[in-house]
Amino acid sequence: MSERFSFGLLGYPLEHSLSPLVQEVALQAHDLQGEYNLYPVSDKRDLPGMIGQLREGRINGLNVTIPYKHTVSKMMDVLSTTASLIGAVNTISFQHNQLVGDNTDADGFIADLERLGWFPEADQLRSALVLGAGGAARAIVYALRERGWQLTVAARRIEQTEILVQSLSSEPSGRHIQGKVKSSPFNIQSLEDLEPPPDLIINTTPLGMYPHLDASPWPSGLALPSKAAVYDLVYNPAQTAFIGQAQEAGLRATGGIGMLVEQAARSFEIWTGLVAPRIEMHRSVVAYIKGGR
Repeated sequence: MSERFSFGLLGYPLEHSLSPLVQEVALQAHDLQGEYNLYPVSDKRDLPGMIGQLREGRINGLNVTIPYKHTVSKMMDVLSTTASLIGAVNTISFQHNQLVGDNTDADGFIADLERLGWFPEADQLRSALVLGAGGAARAIVYALRERGWQLTVAARRIEQTEILVQSLSSEPSGRHIQGKVKSSPFNIQSLEDLEPPPDLIINTTPLGMYPHLDASPWPSGLALPSKAAVYDLVYNPAQTAFIGQAQEAGLRATGGIGMLVEQAARSFEIWTGLVAPRIEMHRSVVAYIKGGR
């Protein structure tokens, strides 16, 4: 790698991403020269040229977000085991003359869930409802299924949901996984009748993200399950409409700052081989959001 690092985020839209903030904090903590840029790509036909800059050495590492996590996985020379099983890539590096696709979302989510300590009994059967069926949903479903959770995926595009469920329901050769995955129509009746009722509801959609503060992925007029916890992957704002709904119902709820920091830290470590300064990265996001953007 060059003495000056060049990292970035690939996706669309990107104008409200805080990834540059957390990654530049990590660079500064290690006295590294470099920058983290946003690369908004509205047309997927432009992806090969953008990713090709890693082969040319013009970029040292890329993160990938909505809507390209699944698309770019097919453009890699090598996929990590995790990225291959999930079918989605959020971190790209160039190693040994090969484009390497990885996924730090799954481990980042689990690390933050463990930090919260909501489900201390590791051997107890749990159920979760995942809202959305994009690349982030794939990572969440994979992570929880690996740990034996029973999962229901619901999204407005039922065909996308069924593709996700089909791809993540099969057991790789030689492995037995206790967790199961099923799909559900995204309507009040289907979500109300879920059995067993979910212990955890995860929003993987961008609904509620700044500046659309009033949007929520939860159907209007549907009561939240009385014993569920809510995890909203949206991190800006820290208090989304969905989190507000959960708290009004007396439920535990959190936004996605912890996962943002953890997945970003793991990406930084892949690119540099250095330990990411998680505490400083987390503080920077909290301070920025509290400051009113």
